[in-house]
Amino acid sequence: MPKSQPFERHTERYEEWFDAHEEAYRSEVEALRRLIPQPGFGIEIGVGSARFAAPLGMHVGIDPASDMLSLARKRDIEVVRGVAERLPFDDGTFDTALIVTTICFVDDIAQTLAEARRILRPNGALVIGYIDKDSPVGRMYQEKQSENPFYRDAVFVSTDELVEKLEAAGFSAFESVQTIYRWPDEIDEPEPIDSGYGDGSFVGIKATR
Repeated sequence: MPKSQPFERHTERYEEWFDAHEEAYRSEVEALRRLIPQPGFGIEIGVGSARFAAPLGMHVGIDPASDMLSLARKRDIEVVRGVAERLPFDDGTFDTALIVTTICFVDDIAQTLAEARRILRPNGALVIGYIDKDSPVGRMYQEKQSENPFYRDAVFVSTDELVEKLEAAGFSAFESVQTIYRWPDEIDEPEPIDSGYGDGSFVGIKATR
């Protein structure tokens, strides 16, 4: 079942993180923007409160947490309640599908990727942003996992693992960016954004249908 209960119960705490870590958040947004300069008709899967969907030009957002969807609606996103493994959209509906800090919460990554590919138009792009399991921040999150209501049930993935799953789902033409080189509490100015992965803790991957 979707791991949405913490996001329903701690919506305000979720929103406060972005306000308290504004430069880290902006660095992540700008990193992903490099992968989707022209999103076309876009959807964010696991939209949350639309902190990424809105600035990155997505039109639709789907999420199982109703309180999050209320906030996304206020950010002018058309919202649908549902889960990543069963997307209520026709084949080939979207030009871009975005998944940010959500891949570690889905019940079935393979099914999520298959559904994302299904709803994309030919040559459509899937962009995934996440904390790499093997990065400094990723390792710290795992060490403190039991203390955090959001990450308690998360299953983190490494970039190599995710690329393998994307290839198995039929995606190709990968492009990646990375940012967040310090612990978010220590970031008080924009972080560098570089191509590739392996150094930055936040990684964005673009894959083509």
